[in-house]
Amino acid sequence: MARTPEAVIFDIGNVLITWNPERLYDALLPDRDARKALFAAVDLHGMNDRIDRGAPFRDTIYATAEAHPEYRDLIRLWHDRWIEMASPTIDLSWHLLRSLRARGTPVFALSNFGVESFAYAETVYPELGEFDRRYISGHMKVIKPETRIYEMVEEDSGLSGDALFFIDDRADNIEAAASRGWQTHHFKGPEALADDMVARGLLPASAARP
Repeated sequence: MARTPEAVIFDIGNVLITWNPERLYDALLPDRDARKALFAAVDLHGMNDRIDRGAPFRDTIYATAEAHPEYRDLIRLWHDRWIEMASPTIDLSWHLLRSLRARGTPVFALSNFGVESFAYAETVYPELGEFDRRYISGHMKVIKPETRIYEMVEEDSGLSGDALFFIDDRADNIEAAASRGWQTHHFKGPEALADDMVARGLLPASAARP
């Protein structure tokens, strides 16, 4: 069994807060094929990656909309109704984070997130201020799963290898962390994460559920 980690690193999207742009478009468009056609015609996730690297939030989305006038109004929704894509919170994950902090375990965020979109999210989710350290890609100008972002976390925190326990919903991000010796958890739901934290000695079973 690996040693008990010294710090726990949470991704934010789909670990602590649901991130589902497709859900908004599915609700607005008459059928799923229409949404699929939009996402096939316009690389919206690639657009979002540029924002996550530090590109301006509104300007990047509106420029993409102007480049695809047939989808202009739909693309602008990525900015105008962004908060509907980033909701709701995943409450048991937040309980686990707070339980760790209550026991003195440092808790970090490592998230692909734009500068302005993260600032906006903070106005809706003040709990985003509860981390001991925050590593937000828009400020770092590099995104997961690129090697450099993990190096920057190690350099800033002074921790590396199996001292770190990283939770993310994307397999490629997990694999990049594991290649550096980090302990990892591929997030598929908070119940399994709670059980894993107990197994790793991070929390007693009594603290892993509300």
